[in-house]
Amino acid sequence: MFLKTTNSTDDCFPRILLLFLIVLAFNGLQAQEVHTVSLQDALKLAKENNKKILRSQLEVTLSEQNIKERKELRLPDVQLNGMYSRITNITEFKGSGFLKDKEVTPAIPEIYEVNSTFKMPIYAGNKINNAIKIANQESEIAKIKTEKAENDIELEVVANYLAIYKMMELQKIFEENIKEEKSRLKEVQSLHKHGTVTKNEVIRAELQLSDRELNALTNSKNIKIALHDLKTLIQIPENEEIAIDTTSSLDEMNGLDPYDFYMNKALQNEEMRIASQELNISKTELKMVKGNYLPSVHFFGNYGFYYPNYKFFPPNPYLYTLGQVGIEATFDLSSLYKNKTKMEQANTKIKWQEMQNEIVKEEIQDKLYKEHTQYQEILEKFVVVDKALDLADENYRIVKLKYLNQLVLITEMVDADNALLQAKYNKISTRLDAVLKHYELLHTAGMLPQS
Repeated sequence: MFLKTTNSTDDCFPRILLLFLIVLAFNGLQAQEVHTVSLQDALKLAKENNKKILRSQLEVTLSEQNIKERKELRLPDVQLNGMYSRITNITEFKGSGFLKDKEVTPAIPEIYEVNSTFKMPIYAGNKINNAIKIANQESEIAKIKTEKAENDIELEVVANYLAIYKMMELQKIFEENIKEEKSRLKEVQSLHKHGTVTKNEVIRAELQLSDRELNALTNSKNIKIALHDLKTLIQIPENEEIAIDTTSSLDEMNGLDPYDFYMNKALQNEEMRIASQELNISKTELKMVKGNYLPSVHFFGNYGFYYPNYKFFPPNPYLYTLGQVGIEATFDLSSLYKNKTKMEQANTKIKWQEMQNEIVKEEIQDKLYKEHTQYQEILEKFVVVDKALDLADENYRIVKLKYLNQLVLITEMVDADNALLQAKYNKISTRLDAVLKHYELLHTAGMLPQS
């Protein structure tokens, strides 16, 4: 009986283990699911999911709620008050004797009051209107900042995507070169066996191969890091793997417009519009400070039930009502001498903001000129890198032929190989740099296409 139970347990254990392995493998397959994204897909996902963009959208909502709050300042303040208390008798001290000659009048010991009051502003030195105006200007800034956040993230996604693209193309070059280096190493080893080359050339070939393999390993790890950064930007879950679509076409180079064309656009970009709105806010704040010199006028009213009637003496034990309505005007005389410094501060703030606008404008001009010049330079490089690749390819072919015929040393072969690899990379890198610089130029000019 004991043996039977043991066998049953032994039979069950492999099944449980198998089931566990199947579940583990299934989860592993889910974790290894790969999503291939194009540049446009990445931009769309970033706009929908990036936390910085979502945060800026919440700031727009907050600014709109702030406008509603400021508008509610126009509404009347309404209060309902109630009170219950007990009081002592009324004691009057008469005559010259201190606290000696007194007369006590019985009082009604309980007091009840229920009343309501309201107060509505009619005129407050135009402060309410200016407060609403500032709230609208702040809301406009929040919207522009959301647009700027989207454009900044778009440029960041493009830069990250193109960096991955460039590294993947470099990885292809490395892999092709490694195959060729391995083939060459076999040739050198064969030649060494026949005594036609020295041991030093074999070592040189091995070093060249190991150097390429190390470069390929480092580059592959950099690709993984960049892909992880891209996942964070477009908010892909950690357990999902992504790859970029290198088969999709990137931005086409449509030439370069004159600098003045981009500059005219840049004067209306997000930074300039934000600076302009901040200057408008400073001017509106000055108007609010001026409102301190003006009186405030309110419409008010109250109505209540009271017991007992202390309007008479001795008080009458009756419930009575009393209402009041009217207009109240107040003027703060202290503002005539306290508001002067506030006026000076408001005027200084306007001057500071005007200076800040000029600084922002100059920075944009410098940045745009630099990017326009660099973009033009990259476009002019196209012909040069294409020609350099043709020359490097031809040089490699000639040197390889000479090397196979034992007319040159392996060092010349390695130099020709390095020159060809660099020329291949320069061609790809220049094309991708042009795409990125195009996006940077459009970003500074405020001309990025809205996806």
